[in-house]
Amino acid sequence: MQYNRLSPQEEKIILHKGTEPPFSGEYDGLFEDGVYVCRRCNTPLYRSADKFHSGCGWPSFDQEISRTEITCATCGAHLGHVFAGERLTSKNTRHCVNSLSLRFIPGEHD
Repeated sequence: MQYNRLSPQEEKIILHKGTEPPFSGEYDGLFEDGVYVCRRCNTPLYRSADKFHSGCGWPSFDQEISRTEITCATCGAHLGHVFAGERLTSKNTRHCVNSLSLRFIPGEHD
């Protein structure tokens, strides 16, 4: 499989399981319609409809697109961490994801 080229910062997060500083990522405050895909391999990961403002400084979602958890099921890229029991949404789950692990594609997607 051919992967996208990553910057040194992206490699630190995606390949070496790092974490970007809170409130520094480009997608923390983005709430447009679209889908979030893995920055390394372009696999769809999250729909914008499942994104919510948690105030934690990282993009947060309460539902993943089927086959993914906290790492990309296709390429193993590190995405972030899953937290449960915080009662921030009705699903009671928060996927706290690094913006550097994602690429956003605008437009409606199902």
